[in-house]
Amino acid sequence: MASDMGGSYGSTLRYKNIERMKAIGKHSLLGASGEISDFQEILRYLDELVLNDNMWDDGNSLGPKEVHNYLTRVMYNRRNKFNPLWNTLVLGGVKNGESYLGMVSMIGVSFEDNHVATGFGNHLARPILRDEWHADLSFEDGVKLLEKCMRVLLYRDRSAINKLQIAKITEEGVTVSQPYSLKTFWEFKAFNNPTAGAEGSW
Repeated sequence: MASDMGGSYGSTLRYKNIERMKAIGKHSLLGASGEISDFQEILRYLDELVLNDNMWDDGNSLGPKEVHNYLTRVMYNRRNKFNPLWNTLVLGGVKNGESYLGMVSMIGVSFEDNHVATGFGNHLARPILRDEWHADLSFEDGVKLLEKCMRVLLYRDRSAINKLQIAKITEEGVTVSQPYSLKTFWEFKAFNNPTAGAEGSW
């Protein structure tokens, strides 16, 4: 899972160190786009859910499918109150040797897939993932593919920030990388004069 670390205040890139990925319990990893404050509210819900699960002390723990179902119900419930949580959530995990990846929209629409993306990435990164993802992708190749997607998004979004994290989840737990920047190239002719040949009053 990959995400940048920018947080906007209106059209201003106000915050540049926002972590959008969080380990949930022993088996799940949650990523989010959208409102940071609503994401913090969701994390509070999940902290309470995991605490209540641990209090049973029965040797079982919530898996990614259960957490995904819970988030679907939360988002749909808030949508029905006309007070939605303005986030799109990605929930991945591994339990008992089975990997899981699901997504929930702000109105409670949910699905599972081999790869997902949120926001602008849903339009520009998914085609790359459809072309280049395959089931036996190594971790190193997976990171390169995610970096390619993030680089495309960085080039095409003026409010994006070149600072990201990569997260990995296995049976052993969650590992989130230190923030780093991608190598970029800005000398393309189209970048030098993007309005060349454009017609109109602007």
